[in-house]
Amino acid sequence: MSSSPRTVEEIFKDYNARRTGIVRALTYDVDEFYNLCDPEKENLCLYGHPNETWEVNLPADEVPPELPEPALGINFARDGMTRRDWLSLVAVHSDCWLLSVAFFFGARLNQNERKRLFSMINELPTVFEVVTERKHVKEQLTADSGSRSRGSTKKSTDGQAKSTPKLGDEIYKEEEEEHGETLCGSCGGNYSADEFWIGCDICERWYHGQCVKITPAKAESIKQYKCPSCSLKRARQ
Repeated sequence: MSSSPRTVEEIFKDYNARRTGIVRALTYDVDEFYNLCDPEKENLCLYGHPNETWEVNLPADEVPPELPEPALGINFARDGMTRRDWLSLVAVHSDCWLLSVAFFFGARLNQNERKRLFSMINELPTVFEVVTERKHVKEQLTADSGSRSRGSTKKSTDGQAKSTPKLGDEIYKEEEEEHGETLCGSCGGNYSADEFWIGCDICERWYHGQCVKITPAKAESIKQYKCPSCSLKRARQ
């Protein structure tokens, strides 16, 4: 345990990375995750790892385990519920596990440090919020008549970028109202009009430009943007 995260910042980084892996399993890797959770197999758990990956596996053999264990047997409920309800249930249990791991590492923190850790965690949407709001977000974004990338410019029909005639504050308020519940498909963070976002033309999810390494300048030269997940799926075909 000597390499375990010890400071508030280290624990939050570990929490955020594990959360990112689980969000990925329940959103853009959802078909793969669903297939791995075969009810004919033994008790299975969903793990999020500190390198932002996820894994479906059996619980740890050692007792007590090195870390708190995720919910056991998530695969047994898979075919007894609607897919959406099952994913929501897994998301709730995953949120509980993420908090238990964070405060397992944070057991030695003082009162103020624990408050700060919880405050940092609470700034992020829960896995449950990300999973259950995906359908609503997709419908909202499909109705968006603006360009796929979000910023203070929009593309005209001839493909040239042009400034909008509205003041910056008006644009900010309108975008905040229209896309206030939009979540980043990579980190799950809330939409903010003062950040650059780009939407995938295949799956219609939206991403922080920073999360997918796309700048506003680079976006101008992209005719059809494919997010990392869609690009990977296409490469496998």
